[in-house]
Amino acid sequence: MMHLRLSVTYALALVAGALAAPSQQLDTRQQPFVSTAITSHTEPWAIAFLPDDRILVTERRGNLILVDPTAKTKGTITGVPTVAYGGQGGLHDVALHPDYADNSIVYLSYAESGTGGAGGAVARAKLTLDTNGGGALSGLEVIWRHSQKASGGLQFACRLLFGPDGALWISSGEINQMTPSQDMTSNLGKVIKLYENGTAFAGNPFAADGEVQAQIWTLGHRNPLGIDWDAEGRLWEVEMGPMGGDELNLIQSGANYGWPVVSEGRHYDGRTIPAHSTRPDIEPPKAFWVPVISPAGLIIYKGDLFPSWTGNAIITGLSSQSIVRVTITGDTAKEAQRISMGKRMRGIREGKDGAIWVIEDGPGGRLLKLTPN
Repeated sequence: MMHLRLSVTYALALVAGALAAPSQQLDTRQQPFVSTAITSHTEPWAIAFLPDDRILVTERRGNLILVDPTAKTKGTITGVPTVAYGGQGGLHDVALHPDYADNSIVYLSYAESGTGGAGGAVARAKLTLDTNGGGALSGLEVIWRHSQKASGGLQFACRLLFGPDGALWISSGEINQMTPSQDMTSNLGKVIKLYENGTAFAGNPFAADGEVQAQIWTLGHRNPLGIDWDAEGRLWEVEMGPMGGDELNLIQSGANYGWPVVSEGRHYDGRTIPAHSTRPDIEPPKAFWVPVISPAGLIIYKGDLFPSWTGNAIITGLSSQSIVRVTITGDTAKEAQRISMGKRMRGIREGKDGAIWVIEDGPGGRLLKLTPN
């Protein structure tokens, strides 16, 4: 049992928080949805819906797959950039430009090799689909990179999300280097806000402090693997902690979320880390998990196909092999349900009809469509 040094106020807050037992734990026989397998993949990481309802699926070895969910067929998209496959690195997220219907531009995040090891990168390209169920990328342009690289192949993150104002948001991992998360001359361990062409967004909180600083919206992140908007236009983020201390955060302009200065977990060698309560100047998580759930993806559910889930955070878990549902009330969050999936769960997206789409992690990972029982 991990011993956390908590103030009395903070300890009382945890009674209703994610450290408490989930209100409902469902095994695979009690899933509140029908799970329909569409296709299987090799180490899938992310999904994105095209306007014609076909689906782009990234595979970590560097494959971009086009799925027809009606026919349950797969085609290949060529022209993907070379990725640094290994550890946790490879081809990661995929997102469509807000004006994709007019310009056919897609964005990819991935690990790339370079001096010192590997780091994250984001590129954009035009997608041209063919009549055989596949297509090709052309005019590939790298628009953003990690400001340093490292060996080990860990904690790249780099989820992609466009905002209501057309800005591109990137959840930048700290590639297991820890201290860059607090270094404002590094874009590692940060939430990044850019224009669609990769330049820093005007009005970012550190815009006047330098070229790298101008990209940064928040700092103090470890391995932020999920970001999404709620109906109020607020940005939420989930990230993996070390040994304990996975977090769900409400992202606020200019805030410091603490890594590696504070955490609700420990280092893997057993060394303790001060709790968030020791640093009132640092933004604490709205929910955290000890033991971990290993969050790999996040949506804030906005549909009505699962009406009791509207406004909830739905998180895919790797080591927990689960889907975790978290209720959000104002700026508080509490785990409400943990649904066993029997597999490590990776990506998650909400379809336009309110169905929830998830992908399993690893070899043979399936693309699944979840609809109510």
